[in-house]
Amino acid sequence: MIEVAIRAALPEDLDRITEIEKICFPPSEAASRESFRERIAAFPESFLVAEADGILIGFINGCATNNSFIYDDLFHSTKHHIPQGKNLTVFGLDVIPEYRRQGIASQLMQNFIQIARNTGRGSVILTCKDRLVHYYESFGYMNNGVSQSTHGGSQWFDMTLVL
Repeated sequence: MIEVAIRAALPEDLDRITEIEKICFPPSEAASRESFRERIAAFPESFLVAEADGILIGFINGCATNNSFIYDDLFHSTKHHIPQGKNLTVFGLDVIPEYRRQGIASQLMQNFIQIARNTGRGSVILTCKDRLVHYYESFGYMNNGVSQSTHGGSQWFDMTLVL
C-alpha cells in the first residue's frame, strides 16, 4: 500500500485542490477556486488533504452546521458555517483516479470522522449519488433516502453517520 500523509489544507494548496476537484467532479458540481479559498480560511480544521511523495492526490472538506441534512446553500457560502454546530458536513471526498482503490479515500474519511468525534459533533452528514451509497454505508452511514439537494442538477442521497 502507498504511503500517504493526511494533513490540514493550507492556502498554498489552493491551485492543486481546485485542479483535483475539476478531475473528480463535472463542471456543474465542482466547487470553484474562490469557494475553496473561502473554505480553507473559514474551516481549516475540517479541510484535510492527502499527499503521496509530496504530491497532493486528494482531499475532504466540509463545514459545521446544526442542520441534519445538507442544503444547497451550504456549498456556495461559508457564511452558513456554524463553528460550534452539532454536525460536520462532507462537501466532497476527492481522490485523483490513478490513486483510487488504494484506501486513500478511506483514510481521509476516517481522519475526518475522528475530527468530528474530537470536536464533539453528534454526526457527520453528506450527500452522495446512488452508486456511492453502499461505499458510505461501509463507514456506518445510514441512507436517509433521496435528498432535497439538487446541487449540479443531480439526484443525491442524504447519508448520516451518528457518532
